[in-house]
Order: sequence, then C-alpha cells, then structure tokens
Amino acid sequence: MEYFCDMPDFKKYFTIPAAPEEVFAALTFKPTIELWTGSPAVFELKKGAEFSMWDESIVGELVDFDPGKKLVEQWYFGAHDESIVTLKFHPHKKGTSLEVNHTNIPENDFEDIVGGWHEMFIQGLLDFYEE
Repeated sequence: MEYFCDMPDFKKYFTIPAAPEEVFAALTFKPTIELWTGSPAVFELKKGAEFSMWDESIVGELVDFDPGKKLVEQWYFGAHDESIVTLKFHPHKKGTSLEVNHTNIPENDFEDIVGGWHEMFIQGLLDFYEE
C-alpha cells in the first residue's frame, strides 16, 4: 500500500523592472546568473540539463522552457518527490510580472524556501536591475 503526503506549494507574483525577455535571460544565461546571485552557477539552456546556483543551495534539472515566457525546473530535495518550479514571464507596465509557482515543497523546508524566494531570489533580481 502506498501513502501519499501532500506537500505545500508556494505561488506568488513579483514585479521585476525589466522586460520579460531580459528577466528570462537573467535566469538562463550562466554569466548573468553569476552576476545577480554573486556566486558560481552551472546552467545550460537545454531540456534535461542539470543546474546549480548559490554554491549548490539550489540544484535541479531544466524540464522545459519557452524563451521570454516560461521556465520549468525540477528542484532536488534528497529522496523527496518532484518539486517543480514554474516561472511565467508576463509583460507588465513596470517591466515583468514574474509568476512563481513552486509545487511539492518538503514541509520541513517550506519556510526556508519561501524566505529564499523573497530574500535571495527575487531580491537578487531586483537589486540587479536597480543598479
């Protein structure tokens, strides 16, 4: 008998002061990732390619993408089920409305992950575009 445990999800919209194509590039071009994160990164814009950011604090696999519109990644959390991050890039009068939908987050990591989205990931992008 299998037991299924619902793990929490996180969904939020953030406004980034740059065009959707620019924000997409900042998240998928290794030298730019390293600029806004301030640390080495491994990233190749190729389905199935594994990636890492922030000294391997985030590791995963690129599942799918549509340049300037959508980025789908699987983030690894040990032996847990698939944790999928879907980023959608919507044009906005102030640049981009970035839709973050992170599903199946391990419960004991949930607060850290949500904090990381706000304090590291989004704040890093905002700081990058404000400079």
